[in-house]
Amino acid sequence: MFTFSEAQIAAWLSPILWPFLRVLAVFSVAPVFSMRAIPVRVRIGLAFFIALCAQAVLQDQPQVPFNGPDALGAVAQQVLIGLAIGFAVRLVFASVELAGEVIGLQMGLNFASFFDPASNAQVSAVARFFGHIATLFFVVINGHLMVLMAVVESFDRFPVDSHFFAAVGQMRLYELGASLFSSALWIALPMIALLLFVNLTLGIISRVAPQMNIYAVGFPVTLTVGLLGITATLPMLEQPMMTLMQQAMDLFISRR
Repeated sequence: MFTFSEAQIAAWLSPILWPFLRVLAVFSVAPVFSMRAIPVRVRIGLAFFIALCAQAVLQDQPQVPFNGPDALGAVAQQVLIGLAIGFAVRLVFASVELAGEVIGLQMGLNFASFFDPASNAQVSAVARFFGHIATLFFVVINGHLMVLMAVVESFDRFPVDSHFFAAVGQMRLYELGASLFSSALWIALPMIALLLFVNLTLGIISRVAPQMNIYAVGFPVTLTVGLLGITATLPMLEQPMMTLMQQAMDLFISRR
């Protein structure tokens, strides 16, 4: 008859349980991973598979007994860190969508809004378009692999313990949140300058030719120039998004 002690069971399950909880928390909030098209069973299975594959690099991790008071704190820490990683990725997408909101406001397209089930709010057509482009860029630049790498390497900076309040202080997510507006402004700055020049031109035309109905002419001109400007500047979105993704992942990767 085979018998197993509690220490042996903890030694077998502990290296897989804590990465599994952290990866599963990421999958619950991170863009693309948390899409409703992906079933919950698939997320759970994929999280377990990633935790199992990460055992080759996650060595010498501290073991937390399951029946001790530190187990609840360790569970809270893994969930908190996973949610923070997913939230950081979500902030990158929010920067791109905010840039789309600003561009849509300058183009006069903010009245064309749709209900976004992901955020439960009204989102303009331009912001939603930029959100879809950000999702495409996220896959193209291997953002999903960057997120998984950050989850695995976060165990070096945030090892498994029960001090989840200390982990919150070390993340410094407020720095990434502060750069949200500045990053969105820099992304939308070329379009803002272009549309500002168009509005100034239309203002001069209205002064030179007062008989022209500037409201009837201005909207088609602004809309056409805005669409052409988006077509010209959209390929340059890859580099800012890559920089934002790297900045977000650096919060959880140990600096050697």
